Amino acid sequence: MQQLLEFEGYSVQTAANGREGLDRLHSTDQPCLILLDLMMPVMNGWEMKESLEKDERLSQIPVVIVTAAGLDKAKTIRSSGILTKPVEVETLLNTVQSHCH
Repeated sequence: MQQLLEFEGYSVQTAANGREGLDRLHSTDQPCLILLDLMMPVMNGWEMKESLEKDERLSQIPVVIVTAAGLDKAKTIRSSGILTKPVEVETLLNTVQSHCH
């Protein structure tokens, strides 16, 4: 996804886990969108989303869940959308474009 989005002209930051993602969000400009995987080590997607919601600045960033865990689990998180793996290219690009102009 990173390579595809960069090829399309988007600036992309990645993180190996939720803790690293939060650290990056605190030290960089606010992104137009967070693509959040639920199944991550150290801090999973549910924990990261909970931390985002507790932070006034970060809670304003739209979050789209990206998961292979299934829609029922993904729907337990308030989000701007859900992409299921494997993610279709057109769906990914349309989703990002709708948040990042």
